[in-house]
Amino acid sequence: MKTLTHYLFHIVALCIVAIWGTTFISTKLLIVHGLSPEEIFILRFTIAYAGICIVSHRKWFAHSWRDELWLALAGITGGSLYFWAENTALGITQATNVAFIVCSTPLFTALLSRLFYRNEPTGRYLLLGSLVAVTGMALVVYNGSFVLQLSPLGDALSLCASLAWAFYGFIIRRLSNRYDTLFITRKIFFYGLITILPAFALHPWKVNLSVLMQPLVLGNLLFLGVLASLVCYAVWNLVLKKLGTVRASNYLYLNPLFTLLGATLWLNDRITPMALLGSAAILFGVWLAGRGKKASKPLPLQSVKTSNEPSKNGLISD
Repeated sequence: MKTLTHYLFHIVALCIVAIWGTTFISTKLLIVHGLSPEEIFILRFTIAYAGICIVSHRKWFAHSWRDELWLALAGITGGSLYFWAENTALGITQATNVAFIVCSTPLFTALLSRLFYRNEPTGRYLLLGSLVAVTGMALVVYNGSFVLQLSPLGDALSLCASLAWAFYGFIIRRLSNRYDTLFITRKIFFYGLITILPAFALHPWKVNLSVLMQPLVLGNLLFLGVLASLVCYAVWNLVLKKLGTVRASNYLYLNPLFTLLGATLWLNDRITPMALLGSAAILFGVWLAGRGKKASKPLPLQSVKTSNEPSKNGLISD
């Protein structure tokens, strides 16, 4: 039964990444209808926060101010900072650059895990699987039309987004044994909303209610807010607890694969032989990396220095 439950969480992780991979399509449709990335973020997180308050409203604060600060940092790294850095990078550098750097999060997670875990295994299966998956991801993202065009600021912001999500996973792992998953998720939505507000000083709110009430816009906002944020964030936080940060993060390599499938179904994009080869490499790399040993016990929360503070493929994910 325990083994069956363990495999079930792997299936759940796969489903979450599949949903997050298709959020790029919803975000693209909303941008076409005049919404800015900041407006999309605050609307989806507001919907998610309102929904989670219905089922989680008895406990409002952490046990200590230190834990409250860690929850705030989780809201920044997994919410406002991640989305702001990624979306800003998309306006500065090539989308393929952003896609490749952001979707390399599992590799950064594996490397950074050495800072958080004692004797964290970095065996040949994990390293080789990660390299194979990264190679496959590059084939899918660049799709045979690689053009090297570096933008120091844009690429740095993409790296910031990737590192932010990696740190988010470690923060959640350390808080998950002390607090209920719904409580953690609700606090992440709250602090994500609060810390994204300064972005509107640079890009004031423009979208009006009539646009939001259009069926296509409202439907995609509900998909992003309820399913991709409310449900997926809560369940992903549980997956991180059950599978471990590194093992769960390996599934993020599949993000561009699901985006490719979604774009083919709904945007009529064409799948090329290069993309198929890359997809096969990603699947093999994820399987190979998953053969590594389980992670060791994490360091206590108090032992993680604040100096390590950070900092869903131009994918908007979660």
